[in-house]
Amino acid sequence: MAFSFLHSWRFNFCLICAALCTSLNAPAALAMDPFVIKDIRVEGLQRTEAGTIFSYLPVRVGDTLTDEKSSEAIRSLFATGFFKDVTLEVDGNVLVVVIQERPSIAQVDFTGVKEFDKETLNKAMRQIGLAEGRIFDRGTADRAEQELKRQYLTRGKYAAEVTTTVTPLERNRVSVNFTVVEGDSSKIRQISIIGAKAFTEKQLLSLFVLREPGLLTWYSKQDQYSRQKLSADLETLRSYYQDRGYLEFNIDSTQVSITPDKKDIYITVSIIEGEKYNVADVKIEGQLLIPEAEIRKLITVKQGDVFSRVRLNESTKKITERLGNDGYAFANVNAAPELNKEKREAIFTFFIDPGRRVYVRRINIGGNSRTRDEVIRREMRQMESAWYSGENITTSKRRVDKLGYFTEVNVENPAVQGTTDQVDVNFTVVERPTGNILLGAGFGSGSGIVLSGSISQNNIFGSGKHLSVQVSGSQFNKIYSVSFTDPYFTADGVSVGYDLYHRKIDAQGSNLGEYVTKTTGAGVRFGVPISEIDTIQYGLAFEETSITTFPTSPLFYTDYVSSFGPRNTAFMPSVGWVRDGRDSLIYPMSGTFQRAFADGGLPGGTLRYYRMNYQYQRYFPMTRTTALMWNGEIGYGDGYSGKSLPFFKNYFAGGVSSLRGYRLNTVAPRDANGDPRGGNRKLLTNLEYLFPFPGLNNDKSVRLSAFFDAGGVSDNKFDSSALRYSTGAALAWVSPFGPLKFSIGVPLINKLNDKRQIFQFTFGGAF
Repeated sequence: MAFSFLHSWRFNFCLICAALCTSLNAPAALAMDPFVIKDIRVEGLQRTEAGTIFSYLPVRVGDTLTDEKSSEAIRSLFATGFFKDVTLEVDGNVLVVVIQERPSIAQVDFTGVKEFDKETLNKAMRQIGLAEGRIFDRGTADRAEQELKRQYLTRGKYAAEVTTTVTPLERNRVSVNFTVVEGDSSKIRQISIIGAKAFTEKQLLSLFVLREPGLLTWYSKQDQYSRQKLSADLETLRSYYQDRGYLEFNIDSTQVSITPDKKDIYITVSIIEGEKYNVADVKIEGQLLIPEAEIRKLITVKQGDVFSRVRLNESTKKITERLGNDGYAFANVNAAPELNKEKREAIFTFFIDPGRRVYVRRINIGGNSRTRDEVIRREMRQMESAWYSGENITTSKRRVDKLGYFTEVNVENPAVQGTTDQVDVNFTVVERPTGNILLGAGFGSGSGIVLSGSISQNNIFGSGKHLSVQVSGSQFNKIYSVSFTDPYFTADGVSVGYDLYHRKIDAQGSNLGEYVTKTTGAGVRFGVPISEIDTIQYGLAFEETSITTFPTSPLFYTDYVSSFGPRNTAFMPSVGWVRDGRDSLIYPMSGTFQRAFADGGLPGGTLRYYRMNYQYQRYFPMTRTTALMWNGEIGYGDGYSGKSLPFFKNYFAGGVSSLRGYRLNTVAPRDANGDPRGGNRKLLTNLEYLFPFPGLNNDKSVRLSAFFDAGGVSDNKFDSSALRYSTGAALAWVSPFGPLKFSIGVPLINKLNDKRQIFQFTFGGAF
């Protein structure tokens, strides 16, 4: 260390380091006489408070300053990262700390960036430590540059160049600018699989998300290489083989090469298929806390079957979940194979270790800044101080997710420290906006242009209650409605809702005879849950309907108005049952949906009728990405007390949501003049094979299908002459502009007065 023996001593950190190195060869080093610090003065501050300096200094007024404490003080101040240079000076008995601050970041900017949103990049930079107002560090800037390059590599832009420019500004600030030359994305020109014998290369490549350039890869970007996507594809390939008995399947090597111009990528995967194995026997060992017979029912791997990795994993999962339902949260189940390579058979032994039984100490909820805790807690099926149940926790998570208030619902089950039989259950949610002011526009092939607007709040003041006001209209129909729903009118989940509405329907726009109805009504409805997927619904509404007919109206309509008058009132009770066991509301692949519903007109009103409807829908998964859907609907209605079913309550069929290939509401009985009158009996069935759009296997917003529709409407007596059949293809797309539904249907039966419509679509939504 170098000292000046004038009126002050100056200790420079750089000289300290040099002196330390020199002292290794020098027999003695210069030393200073210790002194007692009477005061401490700080010089060179611009942004940092003097208190910050004092808090990091290891010496105080009254301490004796030595060489060791001087070195320690300099190291402590440098370790903060706030300062570019630190020196110590002594003026008499006053310690002077002279610092040179690092510059602060005035702004972070990006030039030439098109692939990413700049706000997203700024957020990523803040996580690294590079943001406005923070201290600039060259090492952090270099890490940010490397991270930006890495992000471009994930998008397949291997030729992207990133240049970082740091510009000094006044008041010891800097501007950091990242200049990017993105270049073109590298494309996968060829994917090869070497060693495949049991399956064709084309068949195996169809499993991959990554693919060679095709018709829609410009949209899906699946022809852009990604290491993560390739790893996932290789795991899919491994699962495909092992699910079909190839227990010893192995990926020998994977080579990814890029051309010198960084435009084309070639991927070569070398595999060893191995032999195909059958299951010779299944054994169970370990601590069996539930009967072995019950465990064997959970095991889907059976003796004599071809080995399947999916069934093996499914079996271990079911056993683990079964033990978890009894409180064994940390149960461990492993299936060990014993191979007989000569016979190509495998014996699997399931080793079961249940661990300790635990109960839930607390259920903690986080992330809900707007939604009240009680709104989430009332969906819980796992109770505090009760035995841990994996099934109840999964059900609780699903119920919270179905509220629709959160974009994410995460659950963790940490063990309570210091105990061996307790866990906490932590629910963490990410809230999304639940209020909407929407303006909508759409077009239906049956209803024409539709304009709509609505104001809704699905979580009023965080209470979980729903309120909506809707206005919609087309050339023929206008609807105004106000609805309020309290999903927990009672503590056990009984819901109540109130509706007020006004509808004007011009039937001519729906391919019916010429008449206009204006309906004003109000109602109350209740929902009573009887299981996790079953709900009983009932309600009561009052409607007043005025009917306007014209000289050109069908005789059936004018006769009804002559008999019962142009103004009708109705007290309308309704009762229904809904069971929703589908695995998804947006993109279902398995499960069932059932709905039974009845409504009518009670004495006290001028309308006396009843209608009963039942719908059954089931999804059968066929492959990993395809499913078969069967839907069936029946309906029946009639009048009573000497009155008939009102003609505007009759059933009709035809249209994109009914019998495709036939025009909306044209499949129904007609009167003697050929005018549509509808019927009191309806039968409809749809068989639909659902599959992803080619090239968009992982996109849940778009789906194709091939369908067969059958059904019809009859009056008083149903026979085969009322049935119609059609077949074709359909596309459903939840687009950024709203939901679209297209169908191309070909009627298989054409009878007199049938109106065909091969191409049908609906489009509409919020914008």
